[in-house]
Amino acid sequence: MERKEVQLLVISLGIVFFTLLVILLVIFFYFLKKKNTYLVEKMESELYFQSELVKTRIEIKDQTLSEISKELHDNIGQIVSVGIMQLNMYINSGEPVHETELTDLKQILSKSLDEIRILSRIINKDNLLETNFIEAIKQDLERIKKLKNIQYNYNFTGEIPHINQEHDLFIYRIFQETLHNSLKHSHSDLFEVNITTTENVFLLKFKDFGIGYDPLTINSGIGLNNMKLRAKLIGATLIMQSDPAGTTVTLKYPLTKPNET
Repeated sequence: MERKEVQLLVISLGIVFFTLLVILLVIFFYFLKKKNTYLVEKMESELYFQSELVKTRIEIKDQTLSEISKELHDNIGQIVSVGIMQLNMYINSGEPVHETELTDLKQILSKSLDEIRILSRIINKDNLLETNFIEAIKQDLERIKKLKNIQYNYNFTGEIPHINQEHDLFIYRIFQETLHNSLKHSHSDLFEVNITTTENVFLLKFKDFGIGYDPLTINSGIGLNNMKLRAKLIGATLIMQSDPAGTTVTLKYPLTKPNET
């Protein structure tokens, strides 16, 4: 009888150990699958981030070339044409040129030189973005003021944040898209840009005083969707509010302390 009990005990223990082994193998392969799925998703997420980064760089370059082309045609071309017309008038008149007329011509040439200097800063935008994207934002506002006679109020509070260059580009592109949309749709002659940095948050707030828009009809636009997507990719929050008194776009980007990176 004791021998049978021992045999039953051995068999029971064998079944228990076998069951535990099967359970452990199932758990092991389950977590292995979860880990592989996580690694694949992480890789896909990183590839998607990099593809959006490349797309953002291309869009910034395209926007820069578009701005240069437009300003060359609309501003510098017209200014130089006026200067040539005045010179032709002086040549065809056969009369001595007075000092006041030369002064007028000098002013025209000086204005064209100022426009060229503005364009040179646009061309060097890539170098500026590598060092200080906040300064690039300010220069964009100054360019709009000089070329389009649009006023702006700019306020920066805090210290220049330490943000990796990839996220810099996304933030700058969001600002660039916001500015472009406002210039195109708002008919506002005044912009307000407030940038605030604290220990934990970078806050960019852009406001125009134009006609506003209906969120139900415009929020599905490609440009706005790209802005929201890029904010999400860098862990930022993008809030857009609009009414007949104007539009406000707020970007809230969490800052990571150096000892946490």
